[in-house]
Amino acid sequence: MPNLRLTRRTVDDIPHPERGQAIYRDTMLPGFGLRVGAKSKTYIAEGQVNRRTKRVTIGRADLYPPETARRKALVVLGEMADGVDPTAEKRKEAVKKMTVEKAFSKFFEARPHLAKATVENYSRTGYIYLKSWAKKPINEITRQMVLKKHQEMSRKNGKIAANDSFRHFRSVYNFIAATEEDLPPNPVSILSQARAWNKERRRQTIVEAKQLPAWWTAVMEEPEYSRDFLLLALFTGMRRNEIASLQWENVDLDERKLHLPTTKNGDPLLLPLSDYLLNLLRERKESAGVSPWVFPGKGPAGHIVEPKKFSQRVRSASGVSFTLHDLRRTYITIAESLDIPHYALKRLLNHRSSGDVTGGYIIINVERLRGPVELISERILEMKEPKD
Repeated sequence: MPNLRLTRRTVDDIPHPERGQAIYRDTMLPGFGLRVGAKSKTYIAEGQVNRRTKRVTIGRADLYPPETARRKALVVLGEMADGVDPTAEKRKEAVKKMTVEKAFSKFFEARPHLAKATVENYSRTGYIYLKSWAKKPINEITRQMVLKKHQEMSRKNGKIAANDSFRHFRSVYNFIAATEEDLPPNPVSILSQARAWNKERRRQTIVEAKQLPAWWTAVMEEPEYSRDFLLLALFTGMRRNEIASLQWENVDLDERKLHLPTTKNGDPLLLPLSDYLLNLLRERKESAGVSPWVFPGKGPAGHIVEPKKFSQRVRSASGVSFTLHDLRRTYITIAESLDIPHYALKRLLNHRSSGDVTGGYIIINVERLRGPVELISERILEMKEPKD
């Protein structure tokens, strides 16, 4: 490591190494130096803090003259002599500048492949429900603030929304804690320690067998796009967003199957088409025009986004109260009644077998699902007929 007086001329004359970097130490101020890389030259200050060597970047040589950089280094070296770790102070300052709003943005930047619905849900938490915290440094969010906000949201926005929002905030906080040092323990832990999470009851509603004929009749009165949307939901158990964003390139009418490259849990899904759905999609394809979407829409997404309007029409016409997710539960309930094998059921719904070692060894491909899919389809067609 060469020693020389760092002046404008000597700094300009120092060559860049072909690989790695070289350190040039100043003879005027011990601890002041120049780090030279293949394309850059940067002033540094190096000293001991609690018997540990600390190196701090002062600034780029193309921006600072050596006289200015030397003065800055002198201040930093003085702090080190007093036992202050400038790198630790910088980290603390960085954490102070990490607001809740910036934390959510950084979380999204690090996860560009998050599902659209996940981004929407987290954005609703960060930019709407926790809007009053947006400009607050995330390290200043306390346990009591979390407890108070959770209780407030439970009353104002609903218990499920409150729980979901603080699950989202917990994930974002954990991410920032993993990338930034000196962050306090996650304040959301208070909800577990105080047993303050709202109790949630999973919905158990389905379209019952006695309701299916009236529901079917109302669906058949709908325009083709809404009729086919609801039927695809009933005959596949697919989620709303999966159906809305389905593209023709992922539907193989010759091979009688459809492919979902992205699903809620991140796993792709390959489903065989029953005879009924095959005919439905063939007819739809013939009248689809040039749109790449199976269910095109007029909005910026290019496809249907929200099926609430036609779902409400069917509810009113049939007298059957249902949601799109009720159709998913109806599908799996019918499948289970036909004694479809457990692992085939999980594959049809694209559910993971968490912790199930045996399930990890069972490979269920699309051909093995054809029989179960056809059985479910036939049973639905039987159930939609009115009983005498």
